[in-house]
Amino acid sequence: MSTIKIRFPDGQEKEYPEGVTAGEIAEGLGAGLARAALAALIDGEMVDLSRPLSQTGEIRLLTFDDPEGREVLRHSTSHVMAQAVQHLFPGVKLAIGPAIEDGFYYDFDVPQPFTPEDLTRIEEEMGRIIAADYPFLREEVSREEALRLFAERGEKYKVELIVDLPAGEPISLYRQGDFLDLCAGPHIPSTGKVKHFKLLSVAGAYWRGDEKRPMLQRIYGTVFAKKSDLEEYLRRLEEAKRRDHRRLGRELDLFSLQEEAGPGLVFWHPKGGLVRQLIEDFWRAEHRRRGYEIVFSPHIAKLDLWKISGHWSWYKENMYSPINIDEVEYLLKPMNCPFHILMYKSATRSYRDLPLRWGELGTVYRYERSGVLHGLLRVRGFTQDDAHLFVRPDQLKDELVGVIDLAQFMMESFGYQNYELMLSVRDPENKTKYIGSDEVWEMAEKALVGALQTKGLPYVLGEGEAKFYGPAIDITLKDALGRGWQGPTIQVDFNLPERFDLAYIGEDGQPHRPVMIHRTVLGSMERFMGGLIEHYAGAFPLWLAPVQARLLPITERHHEYAYSVQKRLQEAGLRVEVDPRSEKVGYKIRQAEMEKVPYMLVVGDKERDLGQVAVRQRQQGDLGPMGVEDFLSKARAEIGEKR
Repeated sequence: MSTIKIRFPDGQEKEYPEGVTAGEIAEGLGAGLARAALAALIDGEMVDLSRPLSQTGEIRLLTFDDPEGREVLRHSTSHVMAQAVQHLFPGVKLAIGPAIEDGFYYDFDVPQPFTPEDLTRIEEEMGRIIAADYPFLREEVSREEALRLFAERGEKYKVELIVDLPAGEPISLYRQGDFLDLCAGPHIPSTGKVKHFKLLSVAGAYWRGDEKRPMLQRIYGTVFAKKSDLEEYLRRLEEAKRRDHRRLGRELDLFSLQEEAGPGLVFWHPKGGLVRQLIEDFWRAEHRRRGYEIVFSPHIAKLDLWKISGHWSWYKENMYSPINIDEVEYLLKPMNCPFHILMYKSATRSYRDLPLRWGELGTVYRYERSGVLHGLLRVRGFTQDDAHLFVRPDQLKDELVGVIDLAQFMMESFGYQNYELMLSVRDPENKTKYIGSDEVWEMAEKALVGALQTKGLPYVLGEGEAKFYGPAIDITLKDALGRGWQGPTIQVDFNLPERFDLAYIGEDGQPHRPVMIHRTVLGSMERFMGGLIEHYAGAFPLWLAPVQARLLPITERHHEYAYSVQKRLQEAGLRVEVDPRSEKVGYKIRQAEMEKVPYMLVVGDKERDLGQVAVRQRQQGDLGPMGVEDFLSKARAEIGEKR
């Protein structure tokens, strides 16, 4: 019998008989690994553990500790769920069921939406399928055979998927027990490998994301290798619900979304408007300190402007339809950049004028499908903390480093200490999606890499993640629960200066082309505010809290003193309220804590006579009595340090 050599990640090599499976290799390495193994990587290709190996190669056995292993287990669990749904709901039509971050889903076409009781029944049926320990069996069939198999079952969505697959290639199917699915795989060895799972929720989803196609029912779930990890994940989900910015927005009276006005449009209430103003004032002051100038631009412009910029060709599906004014077509602006470019062109610029750093809190409008709108996070009208820098090529690297410095300062000022960076570049397989030459893109990418190296910041490469006009550094913020939020974006653009024929007069008296840097350090105010609410669970730090302190007089005879303390604190710049209601102090404290007020200042006879306040902090509890000026000094220090 011929043999093959298998290399392991540690560099060791072993000989095995030809036809050995990855599962058999795992068994030979130890019972523990054999139990934990879910699939294998053979020369970089993910395969089932049951796949016979016919040639020398490198193997990596995948467990739940590997991202690829987690993906395999999650995808396989979606198949188990689909099998359970078929058992319980005869006639259900199957769509797709991929693994996703932290779990999986499967889309079904059923006459009636699933209920919470249905999810319980499906979980129970999944338990029976898991106990049966059906093996996942891979088959490869011809296109014609696959079409016949799924047409006989009435699986119209699977038939459509098969029709769209490349002609002439074999099609892979997977069976477990009486269940058959179209799937590239790989899968875990058998259903018994699924141990700790939970079905989470049901949502509607259009087939292939197209609003003109049928609405399907999507069941979300998750699965883990250890029970403790599943329990921790479910605990975090409950905490995420408690922090949901939509619920807190209502409870704290920060903002609302009004269907009478239209979906995806945000109404900022006084308290939410105050927090937003505090953020914007801080943003403007810091930008001016760093040499930025603040500009303002219109909300609409002629369609021709967006044709020159390329947005009409490359971004049309996210823009609103033209508005006809005096027989000229205008558009609501989806971006601020062409407006800043027109300002640049309004005068002759010298090399001595550059860099120009122009910032704008500009409101833009983009069409988002109604199905993806989500509180403050996905809206149709939003304000971007936008800025564009016009720089000489020799200034590019230093300006990029300065932008990264600003982004880091802003993130840390709002309590985001952890973040991840991605260098978003073109899809190397489909460069037709982008404007500009290879040379221009290579220069832009090199500049971004140079800035990241100067700052000593690690990053991952995101192929295909670039915007159509240039590469970018995209920063993901990590909140208090470790979840990622879209944060600062920094783009280098050689293309729009070319399209708009921008120039500056150089030392040689000749025109030269400037480079543009597009950047946001917060993103949209709406999305940033939504993330901030969830990061702090609505309990804003003192400098951002709409009400920083609430005075709680014990009885009516203490009102006069409470209002005199309020006046002193307000004169010093604090945002202070008095609660004059004839309720018990304990009730007033609980109410203030529910409203996330940072400080509660109780005043009674003793406090009035000594010129003090009894201080209670939102998280620390009772801090004891303090003189009014002492409390004021404490609050000022906390605000100044943005703790």
